[in-house]
Amino acid sequence: MCPWNDRFSRELQEPVFAPREVIVGKDARILARAILAMTDEDFCTAFKQSPMKRAKLRGLKRNAAVVLGNVGDARDEDLLAHALDPSEPLVQQHAEWALERIRDSASSTFER
Repeated sequence: MCPWNDRFSRELQEPVFAPREVIVGKDARILARAILAMTDEDFCTAFKQSPMKRAKLRGLKRNAAVVLGNVGDARDEDLLAHALDPSEPLVQQHAEWALERIRDSASSTFER
């Protein structure tokens, strides 16, 4: 963190800027898993009156697949396989990429 920002930081005073319940306390992998598992209804409830809705659920799911491709492991394969829905090609392509990365990583680990 920038020392200037750290020096002048203070507790959040405006509750409207507080993180949403769906995000609080989750690391990148856990949050990515939660987003990939979301339904449209879950998304609308979690991000009601939030700018996150502009990204749309498919955009967040795409990003979640990328996160899992970078930090996920074999435990995430089932969730990514479920995201291979052809009705959302953007999510499908990134889930395929993530699965390939996870599998490549696992196979290179076994080769050592």
